[in-house]
Amino acid sequence: MDAFFPAVEERENPQFGGMPIIVGADPKKGSGRGVVSSASYTARKFGIKSSMPISKAFELCPTAIFLPVNMELYQKVSENIMEIIKKYSSKWEIVSLDEAYLDISFLENYKRAKLLAEKLKKEIFDKEKLTATIGVGPNKLIAKISAEKAKPRISSSTDFSKEKSLSQGESKLYYGAKPNGLLIIKPNQVKKFLEPLDIEDLPGIGPKTAEKLRVIGINKIKELKKLSKAKLKEMFGVVGETIYERAGGIDEEEVSSEETIKSIGKEHTFEKDTRDSEIIFKTFEKIIEDVYEELIENNFSFKTLTVICRFFDFETHTKAKTLKTPTRDLKILKREAKKILLKFLIEKPKLIRLLGLRVSNLESV
Repeated sequence: MDAFFPAVEERENPQFGGMPIIVGADPKKGSGRGVVSSASYTARKFGIKSSMPISKAFELCPTAIFLPVNMELYQKVSENIMEIIKKYSSKWEIVSLDEAYLDISFLENYKRAKLLAEKLKKEIFDKEKLTATIGVGPNKLIAKISAEKAKPRISSSTDFSKEKSLSQGESKLYYGAKPNGLLIIKPNQVKKFLEPLDIEDLPGIGPKTAEKLRVIGINKIKELKKLSKAKLKEMFGVVGETIYERAGGIDEEEVSSEETIKSIGKEHTFEKDTRDSEIIFKTFEKIIEDVYEELIENNFSFKTLTVICRFFDFETHTKAKTLKTPTRDLKILKREAKKILLKFLIEKPKLIRLLGLRVSNLESV
């Protein structure tokens, strides 16, 4: 879906039509804590992005419409959209509130795939008055990247009149269908499509991984492909093998209709940066209990827990602990999580802005 949260808000509030809409924390006229959850395409023209500090978003566009996250509404709309999507294939996979995969290999050719995608987009718009972007490819990887590349392009805040130009090497052949939010990449186009793209366009390569690659002169997927699987494994461990395959457009993961929760997490941003141990541990205790409650509600045990700590200067660190066996014991969760938090407090004597906890490696009980 395109800018899903803000798009739903604009649909519900037509008076905001075309205005920059930012969904997230209260900006409190620039002194607010917390972050941007999502921003409309109009707001993105000002350089506003998801996860940006809400105070920075207010600084960039103080005249924007700032709205709180209305998760109940977004979940309801998402359910409606997913019910539409499920009609188009017996094999579907819901990734998040606004993203899903469909296995449409039963169509057998890309001409039929194009017709189905157009019909699906139209039905979503007719019934929900929201726009979606669809990417079609020979596997999930290519479908995802093509959907990203077919998204509306945002001009910079210094020039609203022109669309952002295609990056060097990006062929108009692939983006000819961009205005209607549909991009199809056939098997014989994969190599030409991927190679000019930036390494961070490849799912699985985040800023830290990209930084290690850029240091050795790897900026484009074409350059990444020149590294051997052994070299990438040496640099990034087992993940390196996945990066190697994805750089070549290989992805054998099937579309799975099992709606699995991969992790459960909670975060809290303090109203004021703090080193007050009483405030910190009282808040962390609440986070642990909230995570545990959701864990029990979904009948899971966990094996890995990760603590997130963001300091006043936005320096963010995570520490994880993987247990030998899965558990759903609250005492173990509290003990191990607090041990990790204590390490943060000892190692970094700085004011804390945000705390978070995530449990993963979940198993159904």
